[in-house]
Amino acid sequence: MSTALVVFRRDLRLADHPALAAACAAHASVLPVYVHAPAEDKRWRPGAASRWWLHHSLAALQGEIAAQGGQLHLARGDSFDALRRLAAACGADTVYWSRRYEPAAIVQDSRVKAALRAEGLAVESHAGNLWYEPWQLATAQDLPYRVFTPFWRKLRAQLAPVSPLATARPRAWASLPGSLPLEALGLLPTRPWAAGLAEAWRPGAAGALEQLELFADDALCDYAHGRDLPARHGTSRLSPHLHLGEITPRQIHDILLRRATGAAAGQRTPDLEPYLRELGWREFAHHLLYHFPHTPEAPFDSRFDRFDWAEDPAALARWQQGRTGVPLVDAGMRELWHTGWMHNRVRMVVASFLTKNLRQHWQHGARWFWDTLVDADLANNTLGWQWTAGCGADAAPFFRVFNPCTQAARFDPQATYLKHWLPELADLPAHLLHEPWRDPAALAARGYPPPMVDLAASREQALAAWQRIARH
Repeated sequence: MSTALVVFRRDLRLADHPALAAACAAHASVLPVYVHAPAEDKRWRPGAASRWWLHHSLAALQGEIAAQGGQLHLARGDSFDALRRLAAACGADTVYWSRRYEPAAIVQDSRVKAALRAEGLAVESHAGNLWYEPWQLATAQDLPYRVFTPFWRKLRAQLAPVSPLATARPRAWASLPGSLPLEALGLLPTRPWAAGLAEAWRPGAAGALEQLELFADDALCDYAHGRDLPARHGTSRLSPHLHLGEITPRQIHDILLRRATGAAAGQRTPDLEPYLRELGWREFAHHLLYHFPHTPEAPFDSRFDRFDWAEDPAALARWQQGRTGVPLVDAGMRELWHTGWMHNRVRMVVASFLTKNLRQHWQHGARWFWDTLVDADLANNTLGWQWTAGCGADAAPFFRVFNPCTQAARFDPQATYLKHWLPELADLPAHLLHEPWRDPAALAARGYPPPMVDLAASREQALAAWQRIARH
């Protein structure tokens, strides 16, 4: 009667879980384990918002396993030591996990796998959180992709509908004494700042499926247009659920495809392509991180090693606090602080403002997002910041500088989003709220700061700095 350990990391679900399914098929009992090993996350230790989500996602997974009569065993410390001890205690002969793709995680998993095998344990790693592994797609020259469109063309051609795996149910859940209480992992903040996160989100696999159903019911048919409107729930808002593996791209694809093919007569059939393409960007981000592991720390375009970034801690602090005096930027930063999330178009605007109008290093922004986003994924975060800063693969050209005023007027014409997050300006008419500095007296009366930079002048200064490195 063999027992297996299944190690949960960023795959906090029971459905469509290849590693867990393999363990259930091959063994009489399964011990589900989560090992909290903060010392192993050195450079990119999860930020505060991600840790909040992780706590509640683990609680949800505990509930799912308990509903089947099992217990998620929580441990803390070195992964190898914990897994060796647990395997010996329950008599396990095999350890299963889902693969991770971040550079440090790959090194860590390789170390633990070799050490466990040296102890006589079998170790099986499985795919599960991407459509395709980062090494499975390559150009005609057998090189990694650097541009999204041909990458997506190749991926889309291979994206045949595949039914996700059913919820795994082992013949028996193994258990051991000594599991830590969830609170002992120390994931929750010590100060009560997370109330807005709790209002906005329901972590866990059930919450992910609920959010997907809401998206399919409400926003999918108008996604190509509605995704750009920050005042609407026009996006899927699944990114934090995907980040911790509470749902998989295969599950999303399957559910949305069944929705599209099952539309009743007279109902509008949704076009899935715009949304599937966005999931493709997530795959591309992991592809880039795997093949170019230096990019969280260095620009993909090495010319930017010479770029004249303007180090200004005071300016960075105003941007972080949503006190730049530019309404769309400030609204986005306040949404981020309150909910742990920001609308994707607004993310591009605030990133452009920081890296181009303020000329602050993109890593400052990446670090702030890493600490405050509930969906702080290293691959996506790196791609997004380097794309906007102009130094990444398939990046927006540096001379593309998002104008926060025209972006607000185009995508939030009634200033609904701005008024929600900038209540001190909510009584202003929309046209003035897009550019409130046109009425300095109104700003002063409402305690809102004037813009910290002139948008046109700062844009020209950024372009001049770009020209200095572009000539070489």
